[in-house]
Amino acid sequence: MKTMGYVYTLPSSASFDGEGLVGYNFPPLLQQKDLEVYYIDVQKGHDTFMVSRKITRTYYVLSGSGYFTIANRTYDVGPGMLVEVPPKVEFSYSGQMKLIALSRPRWFDGNDRHTRWNPDVIAGDLPAPAASRRSLARLAELRIFGKSPINAFLRFNRALWNNLPLSVTALGPIASYGTFLHTLVRMQSARGQLFHTFFLRNRPALELIRHLIEQRSTGDILRVAVLGCSTGAEVFSVAWKIRSVRPDLKLILHAMDISRQAVEFGRSGVYSPVVSEFAGKDIYDGMTGAEIEEIFDRDGQMLAVKSWIKEGIEWHVGDVGEPEIVAALGPQDIVIANNFLCHMDAPSAERCLRNIVRLVRPYGYLLVSGIDLDIRTRVAENLGWRPLQELLEEIHEGDPRMRASWPWNYSALEPLDKRRPDWRLRYATAFQVGPSVEHRYHPAESGAFEREAGDGLVSARGVAN
Repeated sequence: MKTMGYVYTLPSSASFDGEGLVGYNFPPLLQQKDLEVYYIDVQKGHDTFMVSRKITRTYYVLSGSGYFTIANRTYDVGPGMLVEVPPKVEFSYSGQMKLIALSRPRWFDGNDRHTRWNPDVIAGDLPAPAASRRSLARLAELRIFGKSPINAFLRFNRALWNNLPLSVTALGPIASYGTFLHTLVRMQSARGQLFHTFFLRNRPALELIRHLIEQRSTGDILRVAVLGCSTGAEVFSVAWKIRSVRPDLKLILHAMDISRQAVEFGRSGVYSPVVSEFAGKDIYDGMTGAEIEEIFDRDGQMLAVKSWIKEGIEWHVGDVGEPEIVAALGPQDIVIANNFLCHMDAPSAERCLRNIVRLVRPYGYLLVSGIDLDIRTRVAENLGWRPLQELLEEIHEGDPRMRASWPWNYSALEPLDKRRPDWRLRYATAFQVGPSVEHRYHPAESGAFEREAGDGLVSARGVAN
């Protein structure tokens, strides 16, 4: 905000944030159009190392302490010190400090190349983008008379694809071409969160949950979190399955979504056959008449979830990408995170997934679907998750809506390909999470962690195919 013509105050809202910092961008200075000024509150550090194409960055340390790593050399910094990073030099910074940063020229899209994660903020490796990926990105940005030729290319291919039988599209070369098309679709598509979901959406996944809890001791407390809970259909489906097969367990189920309206809709547990922003009559598709009668009480045309299913569910409005969710919800035996990470850009989805897994207690279980499989595979391998082999293929194919729209919808799920050496990891939806990253996945392994004495959790025994 500008005052008195020459003086600027700190903006009231953050311009950018990450795992380890929050930044505020001052308005462009009147006489210096090529200069950009930031105030950065660093809690841990910048989450990546990066290389600038053209921008020179200058940092002044107001308070706190930390260090900059520039061209693989570390420089300790403190209040009153100035750091200059020229273009074409890899750098990052870590610590707890407050900085004033100047960029000349102003930041522009495409300037920064992110090379790897900063281990002080995020564990693991950030793969450098492949040349083919960069070429595709440039192609996706191409415009002729203001229009993208990619859209016409995709429309033509979709017309051809939809006239091919499944036996043809499943062939190796054709399926590989479909993967290429899906890559273009993901690049071109505008992403946004959706709230329309369905009861009993993936039956094999519900069956796996039954297997995971069937050996729990009588009267055990079972803690489950359903993240991105939308309007509650998945929450009530999970609660119904657990309470149907193990009514003796004390179920504490946390349901969280970023949308207050969706959470309030789900909390009510009342559904109508009338189509709305949040639910429609197809929300019951796939349910039998007997299941509808068992889960709902009827009140005219309205269907209300029965009280024995709703009992013990705690509803929360929150962003599951924020570190605070661990303190808000506490450690969970089972965490379910389905069909919302696909609506984020890749870096946000990966950061969110790494945050979500912090909710899982040692040797607990994470079920995560509806996410870019490259991201899930990379994080699972890096953090040493053990993929459960039981019902792997059935769960992957268990939501027909996610499979039917491939390769034409950015959120669609690719066909399972057993020719891949990593297919057991790539296509697994359920994982057991160990206490540290020392447990590494090997493609030849199957099964799950053995149960630790006294941890109260049951292992799911995998079946190698």
